[in-house]
Amino acid sequence: MWKNICKASELDQDQGVSVTVEGKEIGVFLVDEKPYAIADICPHAYARLSQGFVDGDTVECPLHEAVFEIKTGKCTKGPGSDVTIYPIQIVDGQVQIQL
Repeated sequence: MWKNICKASELDQDQGVSVTVEGKEIGVFLVDEKPYAIADICPHAYARLSQGFVDGDTVECPLHEAVFEIKTGKCTKGPGSDVTIYPIQIVDGQVQIQL
């Protein structure tokens, strides 16, 4: 089941948006005009990736300098490990996620 999480107009290429869905903290990012959703919390220690530095299709943890691919959730520079990705889409101007 798809759930509305924010408006597509809230997404920006240069920063993430943090949402909580069914108790899961999720970072929503816009890469090449397409939305992506990953677990928002750095697996190394508690920090929101949605508040990190976005560079193209990667995001750097604001506290630990770990780097994650937004499209795949893969950790390309530690500390840390890969993060979960979630199916996401835009329908009628609404960003929707499927958990």
